[in-house]
Amino acid sequence: MKTQEATIQALNGDRFSAYLAMPDSGSGPGLIVIQEIFGVNEVMRQTADSYAEAGYIAVVPDLFWRQEPGIKLSGKDEEEWNQAFELYQGFNEDSGTDDLIATFDFLKQYPGCTGKVGSLGFCLGGKLAYLMATRSQTDCNVGYYGVGIEKNLPEAVNIHRPLMLHIAENDQFVPPEAWLLVEAELSQHSWVTVHTYPGVNHGFARIAGSDYNPAAAEQANKRTLAFFTQYLG
Repeated sequence: MKTQEATIQALNGDRFSAYLAMPDSGSGPGLIVIQEIFGVNEVMRQTADSYAEAGYIAVVPDLFWRQEPGIKLSGKDEEEWNQAFELYQGFNEDSGTDDLIATFDFLKQYPGCTGKVGSLGFCLGGKLAYLMATRSQTDCNVGYYGVGIEKNLPEAVNIHRPLMLHIAENDQFVPPEAWLLVEAELSQHSWVTVHTYPGVNHGFARIAGSDYNPAAAEQANKRTLAFFTQYLG
């Protein structure tokens, strides 16, 4: 596996950075790894590395570049949590989705890419993976504990490719009435698979996080990898 910093051209012509992990084979499907509220930090880079080792060309774009380029927060203390929430509150989802579409375009033509590209997002990224399913041409998308998906449920009519969502039953950032609505609405959609994980909190798949749950994370990750194998090859 090889890693490098890449530069992506935004839809408006500006440029932003991304972390890119390339499999040893030098080729494979593309995978956009969508950050949490902590930026392109070590957790997101490790996630990209693990998918590169599995054969994917994985890219983590810097979605906070308009506010604070290159931010990398660990989320291990109150000060960093406050900084992360401030960035999240100032984040524009529409612009962020546009940046992900630009990343999709970047990956589609990247040397070695098979032409198939999916997305994988966590927290903020989980919501954005849903928006990629409704607004982009990605081949498939996976979202872990996305926050605020219920606000964009009317967009589900635009989903024409596979989407998988992992929902934490005890998510402290997504009240039960919200995730139950998402589950009820999207479980009826032929392109959408929703998995709910009892007794776990937001961030259950975040290794080294305070709410990490190894059993739930392993189950969700196995489902995700099988999903990508099926739809990305």
